[in-house]
Amino acid sequence: MSDVTFSPIGYLATPFRDRFGIPRQPRLAPHARGELRLLRPYDRVEAVRGLEEFSHVWLSFVFHRTSGGWSPTVRPPRLGGNQRVGVFASRSPFRPNSLGLSLVELLAVDTRAGVLLTFGGVDLLDGTPVLDIKPYIPFVESEPAARAGFVAGPPPQLAVDFSSSAGLQLSRHECRWPDLEALIREVLGQDPRPAYANDPLRRYGFRLHDLEIKWRCVGATAIVDEIATTAAD
Repeated sequence: MSDVTFSPIGYLATPFRDRFGIPRQPRLAPHARGELRLLRPYDRVEAVRGLEEFSHVWLSFVFHRTSGGWSPTVRPPRLGGNQRVGVFASRSPFRPNSLGLSLVELLAVDTRAGVLLTFGGVDLLDGTPVLDIKPYIPFVESEPAARAGFVAGPPPQLAVDFSSSAGLQLSRHECRWPDLEALIREVLGQDPRPAYANDPLRRYGFRLHDLEIKWRCVGATAIVDEIATTAAD
């Protein structure tokens, strides 16, 4: 049997510059938007003809910044980071072929200069290689009675507050990123801390766009302390 090779159809631009802070599932942060400009020869208008009739699409992608190879068992955050399940019973990035599948909302199809697609609810790292797009078809792909194993429902939510200084910084940056507050609340509400984290004094940080968001957790509340511009990559 011959080896199989794939060529990306484009690279997804998202607000997420680091793996830490990315929602663990798609559509948990509706204000997380991504843009995909199709590469040649896939950027033909006829290749997306009719796509705008669908509200959601599947993105097939590559976990391009996963290190350490695959593992037959993984420790899902939803199980506290201690229990192991088989890699094929999880959505872990540590897979034999580093392939992923994400369901996102299709917000816009722009064909004025090539093909530019805009998505909502993305859970992917900036620069993720996308291999394929397929429309989501509810009547065959939604099964209300399906069992979800150890993922019985959405994760517990943290409340999110801003310090007075972070609130002022937020107002300055929202002229460039209008949905910044909503996105920060959605990301931190999912509690992106490692499952084993239990240090109430620890300060965390993650990047959105060109910003560093520094925060800490007090009880069931995430408190944003600082929103600062980062140095260029």
